[in-house]
Amino acid sequence: MDLSKIKLVVSDMDGTLLNSNHEVSNQFFELFKKLQEKNILFCAASGRQHNSIVERLAKIKEDIFVIAENGGVAKKGKEVLLSNFLEAEKVLKILPILREINGTNIVLCCDDAAYIESKDARFINLFKEYYTSFEIIDDLVEIAKNIPVYKIAVFHYESSEEYIYPEIKHLENEILLKVSGQNWLDISDEKSNKGIALNHLQKLLNITRKETMVFGDYLNDIEMMKEADFSFAMKNAHKDITELADFSTESNDNFGVERILKKLIASL
Repeated sequence: MDLSKIKLVVSDMDGTLLNSNHEVSNQFFELFKKLQEKNILFCAASGRQHNSIVERLAKIKEDIFVIAENGGVAKKGKEVLLSNFLEAEKVLKILPILREINGTNIVLCCDDAAYIESKDARFINLFKEYYTSFEIIDDLVEIAKNIPVYKIAVFHYESSEEYIYPEIKHLENEILLKVSGQNWLDISDEKSNKGIALNHLQKLLNITRKETMVFGDYLNDIEMMKEADFSFAMKNAHKDITELADFSTESNDNFGVERILKKLIASL
C-alpha cells in the first residue's frame, strides 16, 4: 500500500473520527499538524450540520474543508463551495408520510439551523448531540414553505432501516434516501451525497481519486468511498461498507483513523 501520493484525507465523523463519546482525540489534532506540514489537505464529511462538525473541530476549523448534511453543503471556513437543496414541494409531500410512521422524529436541516416539532425530551436531548443550532417549532410545514431545506433527517429509536425506509422507499425515484445510522435516515436531493460533494472538491483542488484517502463506517459513506483509491472501512462499519472499501482499519474507539494517518505520514 503506497500512500506517498496522497494529497487529500477525507473522514466521516460519527463512528469514524469520533469515538463512542462523540469526541475527537488529541492524537488526531497532533497528526493534523503533521499533515499540514506535508501539504496534505483534510476534509470532514458528515451527515451532521455544518455548525456541529465545526464545533467538534474548532481548533482547526479555518484550515479544513467541511462536507455537511451528507453532501448538501460544502464549505471552507465561511466560503460556500457547493449547496444542494431539496425542492420545497418534495419536502411538503414527504412530511405527511413521515408523520404517519410511529416512533419517528423529524428534523428539517437548513442553512443556519435545524428545525424540529417534537416535544419528546428524550429525543431532544439526543438530537442536541448532532445539531448545535436548532429551533423547536409548532409546525415544520411552515418552515418548508419559507426556508430552503438541505435534507430531512428522520430518527427512530429502534431501527431506521427497518421502520422508516420501507414506508418511504416508493419515492426513491424522486429523492435520495440514505440510512445514515442505526437510528437515522436522511432524505435529500438526488444530487446530494458525500460522493458528489467530494468529487466537486477534488475538481476544485485538482486532486485525483489516486491522491485521495477516505474513511467511513455507514451507508451514507458509500458514494464517497468510490471517489478514492484508498478507502478504509472502520472495524465497526456496516457490512456493506466493509465489502466496498479497499482497506480496513481499527474501530473508532481504537484510533482507526489515527493509525492509518501515522502510516501516511511515515510514508512521506
